[in-house]
Amino acid sequence: MQIFAPSSIDVTAPPAASLRILALGDSLVYGFGDPVGGGWVERLRRQWMSPGGTNHALYNLGVRGDGVRQVARRLEDEFRHRGELRNRVPDLIILSVGVNDSPRLGRPDGKNLLPFEGFEIGIADLLDRALRLCPVLFVGMIPVDEEKMPFLDCMYYNHADQSQYNEAIRSACEARQIPHLNLFDIWRSRGLDWCKQQFTEDGLHPNVSGYQALLEDISSWDAFRQWIEP
Repeated sequence: MQIFAPSSIDVTAPPAASLRILALGDSLVYGFGDPVGGGWVERLRRQWMSPGGTNHALYNLGVRGDGVRQVARRLEDEFRHRGELRNRVPDLIILSVGVNDSPRLGRPDGKNLLPFEGFEIGIADLLDRALRLCPVLFVGMIPVDEEKMPFLDCMYYNHADQSQYNEAIRSACEARQIPHLNLFDIWRSRGLDWCKQQFTEDGLHPNVSGYQALLEDISSWDAFRQWIEP
């Protein structure tokens, strides 16, 4: 397996004719809430498989409920089994995780599922592990609909905690020169009413419209386009 040192990775390198890409993370990667398109990863995969599309292979490795520690535990096994061809490993990892670490348990002022200090350690560990495998892009979390909380009658997601955890991700990515798509700020800039229209009834998972918006945001992201466009 080829190993990359963080300092040697050039995320703006010219893309290969046919890339092997892992999308690894939580339900935002899995696509829960989108019965039409299957989420942004599946929508993109179908787009690439259509006549005249690219020949990139995109693997959806999202697991509902995963936090940063769960993704870190399965990272290397997922990577090693997705090269397709002998002596080949994936070219790019797209990470998207963090929101499931932030909710408060039991009540609005309860303890975070993963305390912030532990999250900072966890996100640094995940990014360092990923960079030892191949180049990395990070798709950030989106703001929940706070009025729909609690989720599953016990988890209170809120924008204040999301903002703190999102900033930890942004800072860790910046320190490692990993491109980070700050969807939390992008979506909030569009207004509260717009955001509310993008969610299912649970207030946590995007609906069909929300995943289409995610696809458009990610597809127009310069760091992503530099990889996938010839």
